[in-house]
Amino acid sequence: MKKLKCYAILTSLLAIAFFAESQGQTKEVKQYDYPIKPVSFVDVKFTDKFWAPRLKINQQVTIPIALQQCYSTGRVDNFKKAGGLMKGYFNTEYTFDDTDIYKIIEGMAYSIQTSPSVELEKQMDSLIYFIGKAQEPDGYLYTARTAAEPGKLHPWTGENRWEKDPDLSHELYNSGHLYEAAVAHYLATGKRTLLEIAIKNADLLVKDFLVGGLKFEPGHQIVEMGLAKMYRVTGKKEYLDLAKYFLDLKGKGVRGEYAQSHKPVIEQDEAVGHAVRAVYMYSGMADVAALTGNKAYLNAIDKIWNNVVDKKYYVTGGIGARGHGEAFGDNYELPNMSAYCETCAAIGNVYWNHRQFLMHGESKYYDVIERTLYNGVLSGVGLSGDRFFYPNPLASEGQHTRAEWFGCACCPSNVCRFIPSIPGYTYAHKDNEIYVNLFVESETTIDLPANKVHLSQKSNYPWEGHTTIHVTPEKTAAFDVLVRIPGWALERPVPSDLYTYVKPERKEVEIQLNGKPIEYTVKANGYAALNRKWKKGDRIDIVFPMDVKRTIANDQVKDDKGKVALERGPIVYCLEWADNDGKVSNAVLTDDVVVKSSYQPDKLNGIVSLAMEGKSIARDGQNNMVEKDKKLTAIPYYAWANRGAGEMEVWIPRTAEYTKPLPAITNSTRAKVTSSKGENASLAKVNDGYWPKSSSDRDVSFYALWPAKGTQEWIAYAFEKPVQISQASVYWWDDRPWGGSRIPDSWHIEYLDSNGNWVQVKNTTAYSNEQDKTNTVTFETVSAQKVRLKFQMGKDVSVGIYEFEVK
Repeated sequence: MKKLKCYAILTSLLAIAFFAESQGQTKEVKQYDYPIKPVSFVDVKFTDKFWAPRLKINQQVTIPIALQQCYSTGRVDNFKKAGGLMKGYFNTEYTFDDTDIYKIIEGMAYSIQTSPSVELEKQMDSLIYFIGKAQEPDGYLYTARTAAEPGKLHPWTGENRWEKDPDLSHELYNSGHLYEAAVAHYLATGKRTLLEIAIKNADLLVKDFLVGGLKFEPGHQIVEMGLAKMYRVTGKKEYLDLAKYFLDLKGKGVRGEYAQSHKPVIEQDEAVGHAVRAVYMYSGMADVAALTGNKAYLNAIDKIWNNVVDKKYYVTGGIGARGHGEAFGDNYELPNMSAYCETCAAIGNVYWNHRQFLMHGESKYYDVIERTLYNGVLSGVGLSGDRFFYPNPLASEGQHTRAEWFGCACCPSNVCRFIPSIPGYTYAHKDNEIYVNLFVESETTIDLPANKVHLSQKSNYPWEGHTTIHVTPEKTAAFDVLVRIPGWALERPVPSDLYTYVKPERKEVEIQLNGKPIEYTVKANGYAALNRKWKKGDRIDIVFPMDVKRTIANDQVKDDKGKVALERGPIVYCLEWADNDGKVSNAVLTDDVVVKSSYQPDKLNGIVSLAMEGKSIARDGQNNMVEKDKKLTAIPYYAWANRGAGEMEVWIPRTAEYTKPLPAITNSTRAKVTSSKGENASLAKVNDGYWPKSSSDRDVSFYALWPAKGTQEWIAYAFEKPVQISQASVYWWDDRPWGGSRIPDSWHIEYLDSNGNWVQVKNTTAYSNEQDKTNTVTFETVSAQKVRLKFQMGKDVSVGIYEFEVK
């Protein structure tokens, strides 16, 4: 199979100075572009024990199972039906299901460039044949319409093309992923089969929008990024003009903040709305700005970047606080258990920050990239490569488990295409400067204006801090090697005051040249610039201090108040049930405890784990807190939920005041729970003893009856023997204004009498029924072995229950 660089001759007249994630072409004819050039991932070979196995698993496990899922769920069949290759109609849930095929093809194309596979090439050829057959004669490609049953369009699809794209049709989103896959496939194989399909589709967009004047903005951004890539490969300026045209339509959209259409893009200064849409748009803005010199776009995304890193960025590298709308929250709104942190959003954040670096050349963007890569992205795929997270919360009571697949499968297919591109984030160059951005055992050759330089790294990063870089120029010459000094090594976990270290202790990063320590300064851009006449055999040694750090959040992040997160190097840690006797939510780690690290080669595919003496807190029968000594073990956050479901915490209380004490054992907590809705994984939450602070407290789990609405339902307790009861309390979940659960219209208590009949208690106080309150009723004492809470849901709304207690 031919490599990417074999096709440089085909693109000698094209402006291809930077090719984002598939990277690689280097000839320029445009005045504007990113000033810094990444070293293509096809020119970087990983040989380490951390990332190289993951690239292999992605090709051998993740891509094949994702492709199998696309066949078994009917995604591939949609193309066959649209192309007349089989009978039937569009039959999957979402209009954007086509993109899972495109993203997997993109991942295959990336993967075969570093690990050639005849089988993957054949599979791509088959898929591309189906895609070509599904395309309509004028270039339109959207199976939800082409294969729709007559008279039964998908409800997200408009009667006319494009008209519902500002809302939910995803026609332009599908096109964007098609373009990214087409460019990746062409540059990987030299075949134009998918590229010609993409060109035909892009020409249709130019005809309908740029020439025809349609003003339907992309509801879910990515077409802008795709068009920029198409421009680089084809040289058609209309594609770049169309990308800018789409961006400039923002500001009048029907979805407002959700789709970043509340203001024109150049007026935006805060990250709002759907997080994936947002970072894809910011990446598209960066591409268009780089290729046109549009400073207004740059000013806007620089301001938005500051907003994210200053106020909306999780310590794990995730973004997107709210499950509703998969969206950014308000400033400093960073809940843990309900944190959404979609895997796709983390991937998109890397795309955006990489572009920011290529434009500005500052290491702070790589501080974000590195944190996100090792934590927020990597947590989205299991160690075996066949289980996934869609959201990546920072706390769990066991309700979160990895899934084989999702109905909305954007995250697994995004993993397929992103993982093989990671080597392309390691090195970059500008003029006579070489940037070393990630520390991974690897090798590459970089073309400087008048020299070729071979670099090879030897490293056991992220577990060990010593990295050796061998510098081998083709000829002895002066140039700069810019070594990134990570913010965490400078006592700065993120490039803002959102997170800081407890008792920071600055230890110098040691750099040696040919075995001798050298003096250096960290430049304003965050790099140590090593300038000399480099010759064959030169060696740079870098030693990073790998102490365990205690991280605290800005005081305005209320959800992390009184708590600490543990970090070592680029890795964020968590406590998980499997290492801590099944319970971590009641743990306390005081500031004076020594945290010890040790490498565990046989645990979770090889990790450095942390061990410390902590406390566990419980309540006794008088509701007093009782402390006990407990040994605590922390593992890398990315590795959690690979050993089954259970509790997990990233943020550990520093004192008992901020922990969740194990509740006292009562008749209610011992009771067996049943429901009118039958078994439910969350049903046990109604008597776990944890009471919320409000009716929208997302750090306390609850029992949800959604999607049931408007009916009368019940939950019942069965005790081991009859008990005397005269009081009942309930705390309702209420997710207004976004969700569909509300406090019920009414509720009452019943008990099972000796004749086997359910009898309503005789209450002596009124049934309280309010939001953000423990609602309590007292009644005449009864002796009962079974009691139940019965409630009437409001019309068109559901009900959720945090806690129900009788005594």
